[in-house]
Amino acid sequence: MIEDLQKDASSRMDKSISALKSQLAKVRTGRAHPSLLDSISVNYYGADTPLNQLANVVAEDARTLALTVFDKSASAAVEKAIMQSDLGLNPMSAGAVIRIPLPPLTEERRKDLIKVVRGEAEQARVAIRNIRRDANSDVKELLKEKEIGEDDARKAEDNIQSITDDFVKTIDQMLAAKEKELMEI
Repeated sequence: MIEDLQKDASSRMDKSISALKSQLAKVRTGRAHPSLLDSISVNYYGADTPLNQLANVVAEDARTLALTVFDKSASAAVEKAIMQSDLGLNPMSAGAVIRIPLPPLTEERRKDLIKVVRGEAEQARVAIRNIRRDANSDVKELLKEKEIGEDDARKAEDNIQSITDDFVKTIDQMLAAKEKELMEI
């Protein structure tokens, strides 16, 4: 029973780490990466459609993304969606291919991005702590129902805390790596 609680908490914390990874992938580091455009939706025949369903996105080189739109009639809508996104990108249409040059990051923009990354990491830490709180309250509920003893409850809370510490440490490592990546020129 206690092991099930710990496994559940651990799997929920894993999901928080995965969510943080996807959020950090969206933060631009100056290098062209196709995941940069994952958050963009295009109005395609009246429905918001993810960009990766309408076009093939590849990194041509370190500073350029290339999109090959599957339906040529949607090219204008794709360009418009990219321009209206909060990424600050200016696509250039070159026939069947849309190229997106990524401007180099300024020092000020890098510092802003680091603030964003730190905010994302803090949200992940809060999520991990909330999961810990839920697991500990479940343990206390089991103790209250007399399904486990006080020693087992204390041991379970210690184990949940050590799992939490491991995940927070992972978040800190991910944050440090992303900050280092952002500060590289």
